[in-house]
Amino acid sequence: MGLKEEITGKMKEAMKAGDKPTLSTLRYLLSAVKNKEIEKRRELADEEVLQVVSTLAKQRQDSIEQFRKGGRDDLVEKEVRELAILKAFMPQQFSAEEIQAVVDETAAEVGAEGMKDMGRLMKAVMAKLRGRADGRTVQEIVKKKLGG
Repeated sequence: MGLKEEITGKMKEAMKAGDKPTLSTLRYLLSAVKNKEIEKRRELADEEVLQVVSTLAKQRQDSIEQFRKGGRDDLVEKEVRELAILKAFMPQQFSAEEIQAVVDETAAEVGAEGMKDMGRLMKAVMAKLRGRADGRTVQEIVKKKLGG
């Protein structure tokens, strides 16, 4: 069963259970997937659906930060709930130690030595960690590795 079918199944479960917050979030997710399919003029592969989920999760994280700064705890709570629902469809995230190991290994492979190699190293690392690590965390670890 594909990721899109899994999301649809969870949406049906939420509908039967009367879980409106989950239903709303999953409908929004499926809508975003449909929009991406329309844009690409084809059905999305699981990896592409995962990318949509990841994008929406990142938007939620950014919103949580902004609402906390603005003192809007009611909206923070809503976004945290939505983020938890979205994360259920994402693969297990790597820990900082696992990311560090991948960065060290990849730096040796591409011969990255200084900050001038950051773009090349980031591209290679993100390709290996696709969807399993936050870009900001990876960027911080890469900067430390390259002495930035």
